[in-house]
Order: sequence, then C-alpha cells, then structure tokens
Amino acid sequence: MTNFVIKLKCSRCKREYSPDSKICICENDDNGRLDIFYDYSAIADVLTKETLKKRPLGVWKYRELLPIQDEKKIITLGEGGTPLIKAERLSERIGLKNLYLKDETRNPTGSFKDRSMTVGVTKALEFGVDTVTIASSGNAAAALAAYSAKAGLKCYAFVLENAPLAKIAQIRLYGATVMRVKMEEKGVDPTVVMMKLVVKKYGWYPCPSFGPFNPYQVEGPKTMSHEIVEQLDWQVPDWVIVPVGSACLLTGIWRGFKDFLNLGFINELPKLLAVQSTGCAPFVRAFKEGKGPFEIEPWDKPTTIAGGLSDVYPWDGDGGLIALRETKGDAVAVTDEEILEDQEI
Repeated sequence: MTNFVIKLKCSRCKREYSPDSKICICENDDNGRLDIFYDYSAIADVLTKETLKKRPLGVWKYRELLPIQDEKKIITLGEGGTPLIKAERLSERIGLKNLYLKDETRNPTGSFKDRSMTVGVTKALEFGVDTVTIASSGNAAAALAAYSAKAGLKCYAFVLENAPLAKIAQIRLYGATVMRVKMEEKGVDPTVVMMKLVVKKYGWYPCPSFGPFNPYQVEGPKTMSHEIVEQLDWQVPDWVIVPVGSACLLTGIWRGFKDFLNLGFINELPKLLAVQSTGCAPFVRAFKEGKGPFEIEPWDKPTTIAGGLSDVYPWDGDGGLIALRETKGDAVAVTDEEILEDQEI
C-alpha cells in the first residue's frame, strides 16, 4: 500500500516531522496537534470517481486519503458507509426543502468514533505498541476498547466519575480497564491529565478522539464528508451542521471536504455550522467573541444533558475555528430544553 503522507506539522510551533516518524505528540508542544499533509497530485493519479464507485462502502474505501502504510495491519469492524437519510418531517417543520441526516449510529459500537479508532488502532499496530490509553466521556472509549480487542491490544480508559454506567459497562464488555476520575478543578479535564501522565510514565500509545495527542485518529471522521459527497451524487451541501465537543469531528468534516476539493472532485466547500449546549459552550463562545485559534478559554463546569459534548476544553478548537471562518460558517449554542423538545420531532 502506497503512503501518500508527505509530512506532519505541529499546529502550534510549526515543527515538521517525517511521515516515517513513530510519533503522536509534538516534541516541542504537547498541546500542538500534528496535522497531516498529503501529496494530492500523486493521489489523483490513482484515485478517481470511477475508482471509488467500484469499491465497497466503508472508511477504508478512501485508503489513499488515510495515513496508513501497511494495509495488512488494518483493523476494521465494518465501520463507515452509513446512510444519508432524508428527514422529511423535520424539513417540513423548519421550512427546508432538502434536509439529510447522516446516521452514524449504524457503526459497530454505535457512534462515529469507530471511524477514528479504526485508523488510530491500525496505526498503533504499525508502531508495534501493545497498550493503548484514552481520555473519553464514553463513546470514544467504547470504540477504542472494541478495536483494541480486535487487535489484541491492552486498553486503559480514563472516564469522568459521572460517566453513564451503561457506557462504562460497554467499555468493560470489550475487555478494557476503566478508571473513573473525579472532576476537582474547574476548567480542567482530569481524564486528559491522567492520560498524559501514563503516556509519559509508561510509554502507552495515546488514542483519544481529539487531535493534540494522536494525529491519526482525527483522519477517520473526515470519511463522513467523502461519503456525503458521493451520496449526493457529487454535489456539495449548502450547510453541514456538526455537534461540537472537542471539535475533532468539526475539524475532520472540514478536512474531508478539502480532500475532495484538492482532488478536483468538488468545486466548493459547504458552510459549516457548529452546535454546542449552552451548559458547555467554550467553542461557540470563542467564535462569537472573535477569538484566535489559540485563545479559546475552557468552560468552568459543564451542566448539560448532552454528555457527549461536555468537553470543558475543545482540544481541536483551533482547527474548528479556522474551518468555520474559511467556509463562512457559524456557531450556535442551544439549551437543554431545546434539545429535548427537538428530539421528539
């Protein structure tokens, strides 16, 4: 399998690394995401619309746009290829002619995090590690646990003490070790603190679903954008609405559309709309206040029913802010009452 990655570059200090470097975290700035750059000219020589039409559905349909060298190491549970469903009743209620929902609950463990972990765990095998670790509110840890089980890797998951019991049970079901951590300091995620400590002390492979600690898993969610374009017969939607916690998904969605733009498969980018709860909206607040990519302030204490979005700090917020401004998008925060009301539609 040909690897089309040409370099990794820290989003903060701008240090560059060779694609052959066995690295997840920038050596100069451990909060700097290592962005991955591809040789699109070389990819265009082997990847065409016609080629894609012949391939089976799934994340690895777009393997040239993923940072993997050894195809034999791929760990997959059949993720991706999820349907794009026309939401007719919701469209009628809010006055839109065409509204579609990307149903990521069809993934093996029930969320889009499977797209992240198929790439992240495959890269772990390329690196030759035997233990992986994660800081997660639930879904990402469940996904990493499942893919680690398939790969035969030990998995340690740090979750907040108030994480849903059902989610903890799912993580343990896959054989992972779960460690619940107390939230003691406002604006600080203790699960991330613990993950960074064990990575430094034991050399475990970090694979959370946000970029600064693993640049490879961030590439998985961008395949949602690839699929959306194909499912719309190579048309670009006007807007794409993205729920935001760490902003990894938002950054990935943006990158996916940019992949196809760089390959000439599409001629424009859709506008992106970021959505958070008013009970935890550090990203929306930063966007509304015109903050720079590295000026986002953490949220003191999340109070929302949207547990999967209750990240006190959006680790990929820098990429997310750039994505919104480049696409002329927007950001909005909604109340728990609005969330519950709209679930009934």
